[in-house]
Amino acid sequence: MTRVYIPATLGMLQRLVADGKLAPVNGTAFAVTPALREAYASGDDDELAYVALREAALASLRLLTSDESEFPRRRAVLVADVDRVTPLPLLDDAVVRLTGPVSLDQVVCAHVDNAAAEDAVSTAVAAIDAADLGDEDAELAVGDAQDHDLAWYAPQELPFLLELL
Repeated sequence: MTRVYIPATLGMLQRLVADGKLAPVNGTAFAVTPALREAYASGDDDELAYVALREAALASLRLLTSDESEFPRRRAVLVADVDRVTPLPLLDDAVVRLTGPVSLDQVVCAHVDNAAAEDAVSTAVAAIDAADLGDEDAELAVGDAQDHDLAWYAPQELPFLLELL
């Protein structure tokens, strides 16, 4: 089993709860891969998992640029244990491709922004492309969103979280 960190939106979490499965966008997720281990001279498994989680949270910002759901703009990351992944080190050290959808019973937990992060996340969503092109102010805006810690939710809490939004 490989633990993966899947970038998501609240709309995607709603589909997961409704359908019992979710196909990550382009099958993309993040994980502690051999390339990620090599990229860090030190760091235990928990620290490397945190790196993969942060990369997935950053990718969630990109998903929010095209999210048209009625939910507030909050980053979301699903954590799941899956059987097979294919590392894609040419894209990034932590990027992996999943072979299919993830079922709700594979989900270990979800990490989701709190309401306090919504303004920073909205600003970062608007700035993410400029940040990719090296705009320093845009990079700071993305960093402000990344500074917000994600809250932890058990899979059985997701329906209640979505209902409260």
